[in-house]
Amino acid sequence: DRNGIIGESSQIRNCLQTVAQTARTDANVLITGETGTGKELFARAIHRNSARSDQPFVVVDCAALLETLVESQLFGHEKGAFTGADHATVGLIAQANGGTLFLDEVGELSAQLQKAFLRVLQERQFRRVGGNHEIASDFRLVAATNKSLEDLVTNNLFREDLLSRLKSVSIDLPPLRNRKEDIKDLVSYLTTGIFSR
Repeated sequence: DRNGIIGESSQIRNCLQTVAQTARTDANVLITGETGTGKELFARAIHRNSARSDQPFVVVDCAALLETLVESQLFGHEKGAFTGADHATVGLIAQANGGTLFLDEVGELSAQLQKAFLRVLQERQFRRVGGNHEIASDFRLVAATNKSLEDLVTNNLFREDLLSRLKSVSIDLPPLRNRKEDIKDLVSYLTTGIFSR
């Protein structure tokens, strides 16, 4: 299942081969590439071809996480944990239990969140905001970024230990300008979609 990934260039075929091999495992995957190269498409392809395909695919847009609510968004919170918390909520990590957690733009995570995520990846457990007990979540992690995390590590903006955990497997997506032979297939796919509506 290509999940809508178009192209027959050697670069795309190599990426799809890695998807096929990786989907059969639970290894963490880091997908890199410029904006618009289809990182989420490839993440969904990994999920759809895995044994977890009938479980949730939960997207966390790291660039859009609100600093004041981020821990509640990710980990959930207990009733009364803070002003306005009139009921308990299930966070995104718990929602991904049994399925895939997709961290989009993982290079945008703050230092505090990098530390928190490292612990979650190591333990596969976390606490809700205001909670006293550990909650387990069996998720498969796929992360994506358009930044060089290695450069961020060099500049002390990203944790090296987190990077090594994220990239058990790496997929680097080529931009369309480097695979011009795929343009014809893409145009055909897009125009067929337009005229079939």
